[in-house]
Amino acid sequence: MAKHRIAVIPGDGIGAEVVAAGLTVLRAVAKGARGLTLTFQSFPWGSDHFRAHGHLMPEDGLARLAEFDAIYFGAVGDPELPDHLTLWGLRLAICQGFDLYANVRPARLVEGAPSPLRDVFPGDLDWLVVRENSEGEYAGAGGRVHRGGAHEVGIETAVFTRTGVSRIMRFALAMAKKRRRRLTLVTKSNAQRHGMVLWDEVFAELAETEPEVATDRVLVDAATVRMVRDPLSLDVVVATNLHADILSDLAAALAGGLGLAPSANLDPERRFPSMFEPVHGSAFDIAGQGIANPIGAIRSAAMMLAHLGEAKAAARIEAAVDAVLAAGRVRTPDLGGTATTKEVAQAVVAAVAERR
Repeated sequence: MAKHRIAVIPGDGIGAEVVAAGLTVLRAVAKGARGLTLTFQSFPWGSDHFRAHGHLMPEDGLARLAEFDAIYFGAVGDPELPDHLTLWGLRLAICQGFDLYANVRPARLVEGAPSPLRDVFPGDLDWLVVRENSEGEYAGAGGRVHRGGAHEVGIETAVFTRTGVSRIMRFALAMAKKRRRRLTLVTKSNAQRHGMVLWDEVFAELAETEPEVATDRVLVDAATVRMVRDPLSLDVVVATNLHADILSDLAAALAGGLGLAPSANLDPERRFPSMFEPVHGSAFDIAGQGIANPIGAIRSAAMMLAHLGEAKAAARIEAAVDAVLAAGRVRTPDLGGTATTKEVAQAVVAAVAERR
C-alpha cells in the first residue's frame, strides 16, 4: 500500500480556495484507488502569519516540511505588503532552501479551453516550459546604495553557474526524451554577452551527448513571436529563471488562461520534498467570492501524484479535467461561465468517479 504525507500551505488570497478544491479531488481519487493513502497537514503560513508573528513561516519551517513527501502550495502575495517580502519570505524560501531547481510548467490546449489564437486546436499547443529555479535573475545578488538620494543605485546581479546551467539542461533533455524529442533553448545572448553566452555554450556541449533529441536556440523576444505564430514548432523549452517565468505565463494565456496552469518545483534528485502550485497569484480582487478557477491547482495536484509514483491516479485527474472542460457546462467566470470554485471541483470529482 502506498502512503504519502502531504504538507499543505494554502497561503494568501484565493490560494486557500483553490487548494481546498484540489484537496477535494485528491481525496476522491485516493478513495477510488486501491492501495493509495494520502494524509494532509495544513500550515497557516503566509501574509496573515506575518502580521501575527513577524515572519511568513517560522524559523524551523523547512525542517518541519522536510518530513513530508511533497508540498501542496496555494499562492502568496498581499496588496498590503511588499511583493518582494512575501515572495522571498515563503515561496522562494522553500524553493531555494530545498534546492528545488527545476520549475516545470506545462501548457496544453484542450477541447473547451479558450485560446486567443485563431486556428489553433487542441494538440497544436502542447508545451513544457522548464525554468531554472535556483539562480539567475532571482538569485538575490545585488543591493541598493544612496537610498532616497538623487543618485540612488539599485543593482540586480544575475548569477549563472556552470553547475546550475548544466543540471537544468540535463533535466530538460530528459524531459524531451520522454516527449517528442525536441528541445528549444531560449536566451538573450546577443545583448547579454556573459551569462547568456554561458547558457549557449553549455547547451551546445550537452546537446551533443543526446543526439536523438533535436535541439535549437532562439532569442527570448523571437520566442514570443514563435509561440504565437508557430506553436507547433515548440515542445520542451528551457530558459532562465526570469525568461521562463515570463514565457510560461504567455504559454498559459495562449492555452486558455492562468487559471488553468499548473506547475511543479522539483528536486529531481529527491533529496527534499518537491512543491506543487498553480501558476496564478493570490488574486485578492476576487478572493472570498468563491469564483476562482481551481483547475490550475487541481492539475498541480495531478503533477504531485505523478511525481510520487502514482501515475494512474494522476492520469485520472487529468482525464477528468479534460472531460469537464470539453463539456463546457461548468466553468468559472474567467472562462466565460458562472460556476463557483466548489462546483468545478465537484464536477471534476464526478468525472473522476466515472473513470474508476
